[in-house]
Amino acid sequence: MNINHGLIQRRQIVNNLAIALSAVATVIGLFFLFWILYTTLSRGIEAMSWNLFTMNTPPAGATEGGIANALVGSLMMCGLALLVGAPCGIAAGIYLAEYAKLGKAGGIIRFVNDILLSAPSIVLGLFAFSLVTALGGSFSGWAGAFALMMIALPVIVRTTDEMMRLQPKQLREASLSLGIPLWKVNTQILLRAALPGVTTGVLLALARISGETAPLLFTALGNSFFSLNMSEAMESVPTSIAKLAMNPDEFWNKLAWAAAFLMTSFVLLISVLARIILRTNKAAND
Repeated sequence: MNINHGLIQRRQIVNNLAIALSAVATVIGLFFLFWILYTTLSRGIEAMSWNLFTMNTPPAGATEGGIANALVGSLMMCGLALLVGAPCGIAAGIYLAEYAKLGKAGGIIRFVNDILLSAPSIVLGLFAFSLVTALGGSFSGWAGAFALMMIALPVIVRTTDEMMRLQPKQLREASLSLGIPLWKVNTQILLRAALPGVTTGVLLALARISGETAPLLFTALGNSFFSLNMSEAMESVPTSIAKLAMNPDEFWNKLAWAAAFLMTSFVLLISVLARIILRTNKAAND
């Protein structure tokens, strides 16, 4: 048996080069990631205070204020987006995994969903603007929630579809052999088994929409005053950060860093929680 030592040596060189380049890319990426986190942490903690949660956005030149109106606005719009988007996305994922898995319709829907999943958020925001804001005649929290729902929906659909298809075939066959209707098998057995993964998808969708700025500029616009009325312009944390950071006022810049720190901490917490749920489910199955 002839061994081509030259070919083996070239492959080893290429392999080592690829590993070295991957390591360098990883180090560069981690460097900038930790740099961003350190800058946000150091400047954000410096500007943290109780007023941040109890006071509204101050006028330019003020020496105290907060983002209470933005926090409430983000909570209401993100909550409404998930309240509508999560059931619709889960239902669509179940349909794709269990009813449309062998037909052409399933492939078309998955293709369109993947397009929406990778579409720029500003495009979805422009669509929400033309459909809700322009027709309604004014900016509103309803339009902002609709834009966020359009962003969260593809994430939930894709996650639910994948989690449902990962369930063992034997579980479906055993349930159907007992005479259980297919809709009960899907909703009460398979969905319950896939619930940790589906929950993770919902949390990841929440983490994504909580930091979106462009769609809300087209739809909710913003409001410097505290408001619970979804029919009028409503402030959010991302739009508040954009406005505060672009203003030359020093105190506004401090508020922007504090808001950025809160947003980063929230997204990090949601991501860690999603990881914990996945690992706990995996450990239970093993």
